[in-house]
Amino acid sequence: MRGTSGGLTSTRFLKETSMRAIGFVLIALGIAGLLYGGFTWTHKDKVVDLGAVEISRDKHETLPMPPLVGAVVLIAGVAMVLKPSHQ
Repeated sequence: MRGTSGGLTSTRFLKETSMRAIGFVLIALGIAGLLYGGFTWTHKDKVVDLGAVEISRDKHETLPMPPLVGAVVLIAGVAMVLKPSHQ
């Protein structure tokens, strides 16, 4: 029988799929944090803007991540991916 339970099943499937996707993202972030010790990115910073003349420089930003945080994020991601579904 499909009835109302069919809608609940598809909602449950969507929720479980979303949780697994978040889990995979956390796994990737945890591994990156453990391997690199944080995240670094670069963006352009405008120094001078005189009409047609514009001078900019690259500005490097760093977000340090202790290994313990990387391990916790990795474990949380694995737990989200491996969590058994409720039937």
